[in-house]
Amino acid sequence: MTLCGRFCCIVNRNKTFLQTTVSRFLLVMSENLFTPPPGVRGMEVLDRQAFNLTVQVPAIKIPTKAIGGLLKPLRSILLKRPNTKKLVDIPDDQLHKVLLFDPDKVVPEEHLTGEHGKLLQENGVTAVPQLYDLQLGYDSWTAQEVLTAILPEGEVTTAFSRVGHIAHLNLRDHQLPYKTLIGQVIMDKNQGITSVVNKTNIINNTFRFFSMELIAGEDKTTVTVKENHCSFEFDFAQVYWNPRLGTEHERITNKLSARDVVYDVFAGVGPFSIPAARKRCEVLANDLNPESYKWLVHNTKLNKVQDRVRTFNMDGRQFIQEVVKKDMIDRCQGEDADLQDHTSHVIMNLPAMAVEFLDVFRGLLAGEMLPEYQPPMIHCHTFSKADDPAADARRRVEEVLGAALPKDHYIHRVRDVAPNKEMMCVSFQMPLEVLLTHQGETDPSEPDRKKLKTET
Repeated sequence: MTLCGRFCCIVNRNKTFLQTTVSRFLLVMSENLFTPPPGVRGMEVLDRQAFNLTVQVPAIKIPTKAIGGLLKPLRSILLKRPNTKKLVDIPDDQLHKVLLFDPDKVVPEEHLTGEHGKLLQENGVTAVPQLYDLQLGYDSWTAQEVLTAILPEGEVTTAFSRVGHIAHLNLRDHQLPYKTLIGQVIMDKNQGITSVVNKTNIINNTFRFFSMELIAGEDKTTVTVKENHCSFEFDFAQVYWNPRLGTEHERITNKLSARDVVYDVFAGVGPFSIPAARKRCEVLANDLNPESYKWLVHNTKLNKVQDRVRTFNMDGRQFIQEVVKKDMIDRCQGEDADLQDHTSHVIMNLPAMAVEFLDVFRGLLAGEMLPEYQPPMIHCHTFSKADDPAADARRRVEEVLGAALPKDHYIHRVRDVAPNKEMMCVSFQMPLEVLLTHQGETDPSEPDRKKLKTET
């Protein structure tokens, strides 16, 4: 395209601009600049070419030698659009460039005043912006703008959870006709996303992972994730991983000190266990899901902490009754001082059911000779829909334990899971009387996992 076609302000190389009224400019800006072409509404198959559009923005021709001294001072009023240059070359003119301005902040044909106008004049530039024909395309629009233009009003979604190279969506029924298009836009607009999946049901199976369908990109579900200075690899289609829990993983890990002992009852692929081992804690990590167990073992090696993590693939209740109990007794009765000089922590991150597992601690150490025994710290996650989630969590924990929590217990709000549903963490030192007072035999079978439902 010729210079006149691209840059309306230059005519016959006389450095004059094509004049256009301010009222016309404002109309064009309000209708076009931040809105893709109206013809894309209702599109179900993504046509990127349909987003091509020419708009006019305020611009000033500046000497190339003045660029270094102008860009930073003027940046607050310059054009900011995705994949759109604010500094444009002029064909056959290496001594000048075109500087594009934000139409919400700069009006064409009106003299720039204040520090901005003074700066331009000092650099020999006419401080009166004129109009420039700017070509916008699919890459110029954000995901929000693209989907807002395409989808029926009220059906826009750009929110997703990222797990490695996978974007995980939770689309509603009325959005499903557009699922492929939505997936393509999410993948286009987010660097590093090569697969987009949509959850097809809630978590309600034994091993806590949800069913999903691929709606865009490559069918590859093995991911690599960085969290809290650790690396995790796993098959997202076969294990449970929630990227929204990174802060909670870090919070619990920060409570640990070197030489502490950590019993991770529902360890998953290791988001608590691996960071704990990196802090030089001794970790006993368990998960019932064979796939999670496989990746847990793999991640201990990946992070070079396999010497400090013992892994188990068993029912959580059985893990406490057999492995945790034996280890507690051995440490308390052992002659090795290193076994006794520690604080122990039991992490129970199965919020839909963890409270139900607390009954296994009732009488767990009854009849044992445990001199100077310090009971473990418990970190038990749970959901609550009550008006007072903290009070509700405490009440349910105390009911299962059959004892009041210590006065220094702490209840932390982890996150909102859904409207009127919160995830909480109850932290407390297990009352010694609960461990030592015989409460009768506990049911060795695990609660009915067919009813298991956890957040995603």
